[in-house]
Amino acid sequence: MYDSKIDSSEINCIVMMKAITRKTYGGPNVLTLQSVPKPVPKANELLVRVRYTTVNRTDCGILTGKPFLIRFFTGLPKPSSPIPGTDFSGEVVGVGEKVKRFSVGDRVWGLNDEGLASHAEFMVIKETKAVDLIPEGVSYDQAVACAEGGHYAYNFINKVALSKGDKVLVNGATGAIGSAALQILKSRGVFVTAVGNTKNMTLLKKLGADKVYNYEKEDFTELDELQYNCVFDAVGKSSFKKCKRLLLPKGIYISSELGPNAENLYLPILTYIKGGKRVIFPIPKNCKESIEYLNNLLEAKKYVPVIDRNYAPEEIKSAYEYVQSAQKTGNVLIDFTASES
Repeated sequence: MYDSKIDSSEINCIVMMKAITRKTYGGPNVLTLQSVPKPVPKANELLVRVRYTTVNRTDCGILTGKPFLIRFFTGLPKPSSPIPGTDFSGEVVGVGEKVKRFSVGDRVWGLNDEGLASHAEFMVIKETKAVDLIPEGVSYDQAVACAEGGHYAYNFINKVALSKGDKVLVNGATGAIGSAALQILKSRGVFVTAVGNTKNMTLLKKLGADKVYNYEKEDFTELDELQYNCVFDAVGKSSFKKCKRLLLPKGIYISSELGPNAENLYLPILTYIKGGKRVIFPIPKNCKESIEYLNNLLEAKKYVPVIDRNYAPEEIKSAYEYVQSAQKTGNVLIDFTASES
């Protein structure tokens, strides 16, 4: 739609853009694709033409406002931002006068898990936030597919002191978080058992899993003879009770979800007092640190993001419905480059 060589003065003449919007919390049916005013960068902000963004579990929570706790970050009683989206990859097309790290034409990617209004053709972000240059040889779609899942996986893993040769089981290892956790762990020399479904057994081995379980055919909590330093439940479909037998005497269980009756909120306290096998609930923080870490892995070619499907902005409802079906493998992308053809 727009010439990729357009500079910051020219881009400010384009006052409207295509964006996905909503007025209330709800399901995919509340989303609409509209023409809205294009943002103008402040002195310390970048204006980015979005190439790709994703629809992820965080986005689904922000869309529905569930669990209710999320609304304390995204707006009560209605969304504080009409445009959803938490991550992006794209090209810098304008910079504020105080911006020093970036220039027009830079390829960048980034994340804000509280919301970034990135489901749009253009967005702004402060240069001090979680935004970085895309490494040479990495495409826009590959970069954005690292963001949300990689951020949560990195924060999971950093909750535990792991050494080379330690053993970790990753449940849901074919999702965005799980596939990222698997690769980060392998980059640190950890033995990884990965749990996934039939269609992704080959993928799990390709990503480096030392041992695999097919949850469609077997219950890993009943069959596994190993004991682990950690069990990472990247899909939140198991529980500490079921996985406890798999843990070493001081092993740790971490889930990406609250668990049955929100038990993962109080079990960390109870198990800490009791001692022995513990539950830790990961509260992800510092998106900037995560992006920098993942950038280093990309540059070292130690991380290959998994991409399931691409959707055009006009297909946004279908994209959310697919993610909410819990059937995706890796990441689901929204391709804003389709709007430029």
